[in-house]
Amino acid sequence: MVQKIENEMKRADMARAQGNEGLARVCARRAAGTAIRAYLAARQIDHPATNAFELILFLRDMPGIPPELRSIAGSLSTRVTEEFTLPLEADLLAETRVLITTLESLDLPGQSG
Repeated sequence: MVQKIENEMKRADMARAQGNEGLARVCARRAAGTAIRAYLAARQIDHPATNAFELILFLRDMPGIPPELRSIAGSLSTRVTEEFTLPLEADLLAETRVLITTLESLDLPGQSG
């Protein structure tokens, strides 16, 4: 899973460098979805999500998720405008990196940190 996340973030960086912000957002969302799927699996949390977007929404609405992650999930789930621009000021690649790092650092149930 880690390699898949890293590959998606590399694709996101390359897309941004080539001026393709839309593809960069798609790759960031896929990386976030993979990280969320791993987080849920490690905690044996069942979910109905079948794709990255649904996983992001599931995390956003999950009880007990830190406000920062809820906010990032909100940004990642924001739809673009008809002009294909993001209607908020956010660096989704940077926010995705924070989400990934934070999910990796959250304690499993029964652990203390």
